[in-house]
Amino acid sequence: MGIKPKKVPMRMCLGCREMRPKAELRRIVKSPEGAIGIDLKGKAPGRGAYICLSEQCLKKARKSRALERALETSIEEEIYARLEAEIREQAGE
Repeated sequence: MGIKPKKVPMRMCLGCREMRPKAELRRIVKSPEGAIGIDLKGKAPGRGAYICLSEQCLKKARKSRALERALETSIEEEIYARLEAEIREQAGE
C-alpha cells in the first residue's frame, strides 16, 4: 500500500487552448460584484478564466475575445495592460 501521488489540478489556457498545471497559468477573475481582476493566489471568489504567461497566448485570447466570453462580461483595457506588464515581468526573471 503506497502513498498516492498528489493530483495536479489542470486548467485550459484561453489563448493556446492547451491543458496545463494550474500553477503555470494566471487566473483572471470576475468577482460576485462584477469586478474584473487578476487573481495572483488563485483563490479569489468568483468566475475564473486562465491564461498562460506568454504574450502570444494573451494576444490570441484578446483577438478571439475568449476572456470576455469566459467571464461573460467586457474587459477593460487596463486589465489587458496589467496582464501584459505581468507577462513581461515574468519573462525578465
